[in-house]
Amino acid sequence: MGVAVLGGGVCSGGMRFWRWAIVLVLVGAGCAASEPVGVERVGVGGKVARAEGGMVVTVHPLATEAGVRALREGGNAVDAAVAAAVMLGVVDGHNSGIGGGCFMLIRRADGTVLALDGREMAGSRATREMFVRGGRADTELSQTGALASGVPGSLAVYDVALRAAGRGSLGKALLPAAGVAERGFAIDGNYARKLKLTAEKIARFPETAKVLLRADGRPLEKGDRLVQMDLGRTYRAIAREGTGWFYGGEFAGRTEAWMRENGGILTSGDFAGYRVALREPVVSTYRGWTVVGFPPPSSGGVHVAQILNMLELFDVAALQRESEAKRVHVVAEAMKLAFADRAWWLGDPDFVAVPKGLTDKGYAADLAGRIDLDRATTVPSRGSPPERGNFGAAGEKHTTHIAVADAEGNWVALTTTVNTSFGSKVIVPGTGVILNNQMDDFAIAPGVANAFGLVGNENNAVGAGKRPLSSMSPTLLVRGGKVVMTVGAAGGPKIITQVLLAISNVVDLGDDLETALTRARFHDQGATTGLWVEETMAGGTLEGLRGRGHRLEVVALSGATNATMIGRDRMFVGVAEPRLEGRAEGVAGGRVTKRQSDRRRK
Repeated sequence: MGVAVLGGGVCSGGMRFWRWAIVLVLVGAGCAASEPVGVERVGVGGKVARAEGGMVVTVHPLATEAGVRALREGGNAVDAAVAAAVMLGVVDGHNSGIGGGCFMLIRRADGTVLALDGREMAGSRATREMFVRGGRADTELSQTGALASGVPGSLAVYDVALRAAGRGSLGKALLPAAGVAERGFAIDGNYARKLKLTAEKIARFPETAKVLLRADGRPLEKGDRLVQMDLGRTYRAIAREGTGWFYGGEFAGRTEAWMRENGGILTSGDFAGYRVALREPVVSTYRGWTVVGFPPPSSGGVHVAQILNMLELFDVAALQRESEAKRVHVVAEAMKLAFADRAWWLGDPDFVAVPKGLTDKGYAADLAGRIDLDRATTVPSRGSPPERGNFGAAGEKHTTHIAVADAEGNWVALTTTVNTSFGSKVIVPGTGVILNNQMDDFAIAPGVANAFGLVGNENNAVGAGKRPLSSMSPTLLVRGGKVVMTVGAAGGPKIITQVLLAISNVVDLGDDLETALTRARFHDQGATTGLWVEETMAGGTLEGLRGRGHRLEVVALSGATNATMIGRDRMFVGVAEPRLEGRAEGVAGGRVTKRQSDRRRK
């Protein structure tokens, strides 16, 4: 019998948790497990799947298969999401892994919602001046190497989630992924591209180079086999000994030793003090739908709700019928207003006051009144939301998203990350674990942009034990009291706008899920950038936007979105990002059903 306590207690793995007095007892939720034998691999992959028994969508076929296997072996959506997540840490390690953090939104079949915050935490020795050299902020220090990492939280969340709402154990989820790490797998084109772009920095860290580069220093190429023996051993140690091995034992000790030798500040005490926070979700409405998002330190839930509140005052469908340029213009102007508020107001709610008034519909009406239907405008500063209290604990492109649902009515939206590609570029010697570079998501100095061009304020300043602001936006859509969609994305601040567009495309434009995710995307975060638009956007639309005064930056790819939706026929539809190499798989009658999308080939 396994017990997870959120309230200063410990689980059998030795993890300490947040101050909530909730005790959850689950039968058969121990940390250790034996490895399954002879796992059947069924069928072929597809970008789009339809099924009635459940759905798993990730950016990598092996991770999707791991989630589907969990469902087929009697697990629920939580088991499937965790199995997929730890597999992604092996096969998609440039995006996520147990050296990073996550936000996990669970809606159980009984209607209760858990918002589990596994965001990384700054070490106890972190200060707001730690990245300042010679009076100037040095973003290289916050993005690469020993000072760039916070204490990882993903592993702790996976353990808590399984104990609270799953059926299996963390060990059962880890062992298949350990096998893949040890046997190796052929890297895909996206992995190879990320390696090529970061090879120079990776080469600075011998342990990382030993794993990810060839003996002559060149990066692995598409189709090359990546073997991660140390990571496999780490997964097996956690499966055998529990999360205490990571947060209170060997991994924490190895990390402290490396940090001490390389000018870092994280200690084993920082790992032992990590806590999972149970948050109160952000709940809003949009044209009769209920939108459930993740609260601060995520900025996603707040600003998806805020932008939708503004758009609710416009007939978005009519704007699209008039011209696509007019729709894009209005939505982009709403984005800019929200990002101005993000820069000023958002931060870790356990340290600063983040006003709930940001999601007030009256406040949205005031902001929407600033939108000129014909001209792009400059947003000089943040707005002043009404006083409605502050966010806090519950009761008071280099990321990845997992979308899962099961036939029992459990839904999971899980977004997890190590921040930029391969995080800090540091693999802790002997562990295979890539550490995040999440410290760059703090405002390391006033007016200094991070790797994504975001500028923060005092609320998001570096501080000991703080969680940096995030754009991760795991989201659930509810109608008639039932979840009908789970959606999330990767891509830094574009996560927020991708989720926003997926929702608007479905609700406002009547798109099916595949069309909603295929439609050309755009993003505007205000003063630091222009309006980013995908190159697939029609030429006439681009000219219409330029004519309204938008400074356009045309890009080939704008993030990655994964989603699952259920139709009136009670069939799940899963869509993996159409622009990448992911896969959706559904479970029906004990068999896996998949459909390759034909639309992209037409």
